[in-house]
Amino acid sequence: MPHDDFAFEPMPGLPARPPKGEEVLWQGRPKTWALAREALGLYWVAGWFLLLGLWRVGAASTEVPFPAVLLTGLPLLGLGLVACGIILLIAWVQARSTVYTITTARVAMRIGAALTVTFNIPYRKIGSAGLDLRKSGTGTIALQTLGETRLSYLICWPHVRPWRMAKTQPALRCIRDAERVAQILADAAETRVGQPEITRIEPAAIAAE
Repeated sequence: MPHDDFAFEPMPGLPARPPKGEEVLWQGRPKTWALAREALGLYWVAGWFLLLGLWRVGAASTEVPFPAVLLTGLPLLGLGLVACGIILLIAWVQARSTVYTITTARVAMRIGAALTVTFNIPYRKIGSAGLDLRKSGTGTIALQTLGETRLSYLICWPHVRPWRMAKTQPALRCIRDAERVAQILADAAETRVGQPEITRIEPAAIAAE
């Protein structure tokens, strides 16, 4: 029988149901192919093995007949296919285990294949967001957090802005219709941050002033 690894979640992608007054505006996950290409270097790996295969064919062309020359590059091309297959498998597992959530109060990221964690980032802890939009409409939204809010690059990877290790920027990687999602995020953050923050003051504290 099929088994849902995240059946314990009261709501997909969230460890608990949103409190009263908080609404889910959008949920999504990375596209497998885009994640393999942009975050896991699929094209770089494929190109590297292709160059190795061509180099091997060129080096052997002076030693063996032409039909046999082509065969000398096949082992490297085979290894390249295996490596690309592994990358695609990793991307698929990562995409399947990931859920990004935008609510009226925060951005939540349920990530991790072997060790699943959920990061909740309130809008008041987000300084800015950057959109890396591709021609296909997919894109990545990177979040720059404020103050002492620090996340581990290794734990967040590949759901981070690449090479920002000193100050990790968690990111919604390779999502569909990224421009629309970025607008949803911007509108929600502007509305939330613009609201006055009201805290309850105990009567004893008022009397002491």
